[in-house]
Amino acid sequence: MEEYIAGKHSVLEALRSGRTINKIWIAEGSRKELTQLIIGQAREQGIIVTFADKRKLDQMAPGLQHQGVVAQIASYEYTELEDLFRQLKEKPDQTPFLLILDEIEDPHNLGSILRSADCAGVHGVILPKRRSAALNATVSKTSAGAVEYVPVVRVTNLARTMEELKREGIWIAGADASAGQEVFDADFRLPIAIVIGNENRGIGRLIKEKCDFLVKLPMFGQIHSLNASVAASVLMYEVVRQRRQVK
Repeated sequence: MEEYIAGKHSVLEALRSGRTINKIWIAEGSRKELTQLIIGQAREQGIIVTFADKRKLDQMAPGLQHQGVVAQIASYEYTELEDLFRQLKEKPDQTPFLLILDEIEDPHNLGSILRSADCAGVHGVILPKRRSAALNATVSKTSAGAVEYVPVVRVTNLARTMEELKREGIWIAGADASAGQEVFDADFRLPIAIVIGNENRGIGRLIKEKCDFLVKLPMFGQIHSLNASVAASVLMYEVVRQRRQVK
């Protein structure tokens, strides 16, 4: 199965990461400074580059700001949980840092979370196969190409997967507004997986029960919740802050 990605950042990162790209379309009249690097790398890799009317690109990537660049790629490949564990063991000098997304449904939120995850050095993202956004062109565009670098694992049973993480020595912290502990008082220097809940419902009851502890972000205004991707970013960088202090 083939898919399309759009936008200069998404296509450029796909090229740099070695993803299988079948063909790239560039809108006629596009500014050379925006497309020259993509064209050069594509030709080095033997990938066909075709110039086409902007309307054709609009049809290929409906609803996306393609910036005059669209690429046809092989379907996204998810990482197996066993492979993620193996990758963690290959980095003994790094403390495991994972994200668990409990039914994040908006692909824009998923893309934003993956972008922040790559910046914050997250080792992998775990999400359920059902009732969750999947990797697609919208996620790739929103992530600015980070989808090419952050391992994403899809699992059938999130609660069972959390038990497997615990057996690997990873603690699980759930982000929940009802938590008694604020995020800045928690210890994230240990091997950790942070659970981010659904945009509207938060973390499900069973998933919440599987967490080792819960944390909340302090709220001072009239709105008592943050967008899921924003909350995830704050939590990720609290982990980064604490771990940098240890060094």
